[in-house]
Formats: sequence, C-alpha cells, structure tokens
Amino acid sequence: MKRLFLGAIALMFAVSVTSCKDTKKAEDAAEEAVEEVKNAAEEAKEEVKNAAEEAKEAASEAVEEAKEAAGEVVDSVKAAAGEAVDGAVDAAKEAAGDAVDAAKDAVKDGANKAADALKKQ
Repeated sequence: MKRLFLGAIALMFAVSVTSCKDTKKAEDAAEEAVEEVKNAAEEAKEEVKNAAEEAKEAASEAVEEAKEAAGEVVDSVKAAAGEAVDGAVDAAKEAAGDAVDAAKDAVKDGANKAADALKKQ
C-alpha cells in the first residue's frame, strides 16, 4: 500500500511538473504575442507619422503651386489692365485730337461765314 501511495504521489508530482512546464510555455507565448502587438503598434504609429508628413509636404507643394498660379494670374491681369489703360489713353488721345480738329474746322467755318457776311454788307 505504501508503494501504491508513493506511486500515486510520484505520478501527481510528475503531472504537476508537466503542467507547470505547459503553463510556462503558455506564458512565454503570451509574452511573445504582447511583444509582437507592441512592435506592430510602433510600426503602425511610424507609418501614420510618415503618411502625415507626406500629406503635409504634398499640401505645402499644392499651396506653393497655387501661389505661383495666382501670381501668374495676377501678372496676366496686370498686363491686361495695362493694355486696357493704354488702349483707353490712346482712344482718349484720338478722340481729343478729333475734337480739336473738329473745333478747328468749326472755327474756320465760323470765321469764313463771318468773313462772307462782312463782305456782303
């Protein structure tokens, strides 16, 4: 009976040791899984950070291109306005010249009519 009792104790001890080894393996596996999750989270964080930087750079480039395009539009508008002003000045000069010529002709006609009227008297 003593042997049977000692055998049962030895068997229970062996099962206990084996169970502890399995538990240790499970703990190790869990720790490895936690480390993998941490690493994946760090990598995801870095990728998000890189994506944000790339988006920021792309936005900055878009703003610069928009500024350049706006500058070109402003230059075009200035040039067009300058041409319009030059055209208006030329038209005003031409109109003034025509008015002066018409006034000269009217004065000459008036003077001639006055001279003719004086001759008839």
